[in-house]
Amino acid sequence: MHIKKTSGSIMLIALIFGAIFLGVFTALSGFVLSGNNFEIQKQAQNEAVSIAEAGLEYYRWHLAHFPNDLQDGTGIPGPYLISYKDPTGGTVGTYTLSINGNKSCGQITSIDISSKGVPADDPNVSETLIARYARPTVAQYSYVINGSVWAGSDRIINGPYHSNGGIRMDGTANAPVTSSLSKWTCTSSFGCNPNQTVNGVFGSGGNQNLWKYPTPQIDFAAISANFSSLKSIANAQGLYFSRYSSGGGKLSHRGYLFVFNGDGTVTVYKVKKVATLYSVPIDGSSGFGWNDHTLITKKILLGTYDIPSNCGLIYAEDNIWVEGIISRKVTLVSANVANVGVKTNAVLEGNITYNSPNSGLTLIAQNDVLVAANSPYDMTLDGIFIAQGGAFGRNGYFCWRYPNYSQKGTLAMFGSVVSNKRTGTQWGGWYTCGNTFSSGYAIRTNSFDRSQFTNPPPFTPGTSANYQFVSWRQK
Repeated sequence: MHIKKTSGSIMLIALIFGAIFLGVFTALSGFVLSGNNFEIQKQAQNEAVSIAEAGLEYYRWHLAHFPNDLQDGTGIPGPYLISYKDPTGGTVGTYTLSINGNKSCGQITSIDISSKGVPADDPNVSETLIARYARPTVAQYSYVINGSVWAGSDRIINGPYHSNGGIRMDGTANAPVTSSLSKWTCTSSFGCNPNQTVNGVFGSGGNQNLWKYPTPQIDFAAISANFSSLKSIANAQGLYFSRYSSGGGKLSHRGYLFVFNGDGTVTVYKVKKVATLYSVPIDGSSGFGWNDHTLITKKILLGTYDIPSNCGLIYAEDNIWVEGIISRKVTLVSANVANVGVKTNAVLEGNITYNSPNSGLTLIAQNDVLVAANSPYDMTLDGIFIAQGGAFGRNGYFCWRYPNYSQKGTLAMFGSVVSNKRTGTQWGGWYTCGNTFSSGYAIRTNSFDRSQFTNPPPFTPGTSANYQFVSWRQK
């Protein structure tokens, strides 16, 4: 009996261990099988992504050869199912293309391409890529400057910063800072006394690993707007305002005030009179003098206008003042092509802000883009501001003469600045009236707007003649 009990115990133990082993083996087999299935699934998904990417590359090639063809040469609307073959002629899978052109003022501004890839050996798997094909524009930069520049220690710059000249960077830049020069001469106007030969980018700013020089120039002639063409388009499809100023004296400083209302309309005033203030001009055309004409003293209402939803182009053949809330994509142009030798300016009188993700402003001035003498103490500017022939900035006002205009608080900019000449929104070196600077804004922040880079307002100047994918995502 004792022996029988022992044999029974051994058998029971064997059965228990056998069951445990079988369970572990089954679980391990399931795990291995599951992992194998996962790898197969992952491989199929990766293959689907590669096929979808091939579809995008195919249509980029197609558009390079047939720029206006959004129907794959078929003459009929898509989607288009296309086989993707390997070098030996075997079918790897298929991609399905959907192509949509975005238009403004009757012209294609960008093309959205959706490509769905399906591998031949696993038709139940698919991946979709969506890309936007367009010319890259100045909206990819926080600053583009055609001359040398000094970014002060108070500056905070979020976005690429480029100068065709030299850069003294004492501020904090959190993106690439690039100069087209390997060396340049820093003079007293850039804080060097005596003059020094310095690197293309130099200074005491942080993140110096982001500095790069020399880099290729950005061709200002190539990115210049064709004012005659823009005038014709605005006359036909957008809004056009003829010259109001006249002559070469006080009347030459008149123009229009545009107040955007945040509802797709803009209220326009005729600027009848402006003050003449004693200042240091940002454009460097002269020294101290009675040369500032940014302060409006008399205006009359012209009317409130609907901004055409299919052509957000406004052209004024005169000086302009701008403020308000932008609710859609708008390009506002100040340029005179009717009178030889007359160059117009744009003045940022008040805050300019967006009220929706689809908002956007590109402001192009034939000469300067100036921040007004009576600008807000704390100012917000959303937009792409282009001083095609002049400078972006704020004239310098003596604090003892104009205590309400000289020293301001914070200037926060969200977008891009393009300036043919040196920029500046803060002045130092003369009367400070107890402050650390003479005139302008104490704190200045700049952040480039990625949404404008991928979807800018119409006729925003391009930085390349070649179209490319400006956005890419997996659905």
